[in-house]
Amino acid sequence: QVQLVESGGGLVQAGGSLRLSCAASGRTFNRNPTGWFRQAPGKEREFVAAISASGRSVTYADSVKGRFTISRDNAKNTVYLQLNNLKPEDTAVYYCAAREGSERYISSLTSEYAYWGQGTQVTVSS
Repeated sequence: QVQLVESGGGLVQAGGSLRLSCAASGRTFNRNPTGWFRQAPGKEREFVAAISASGRSVTYADSVKGRFTISRDNAKNTVYLQLNNLKPEDTAVYYCAAREGSERYISSLTSEYAYWGQGTQVTVSS
């Protein structure tokens, strides 16, 4: 079992930056591909970014490409999401999630992630 805890959310003006952290406990998760998702009020949870277990492979949703960066430090059991040039439409609760299975396979599908954190709120004002 892996427990995930997100932190780093907050209120920021448009154009600002935040860095979200996802800390894992329970066991090391250096074999778990990890993803970030977000959910705005009244909307479905959507994919943001994902990273392979080694950190060598990453993928992003088109809406955040060039603005967000996912990374991981397996020595610290932590995955990060750097959010730059934030827009009001980025406002949402951000969740991290970890997969079991192939260490190289990274997915944008919520159904393929076994472990989820409780989320951290990001609010971008215009």
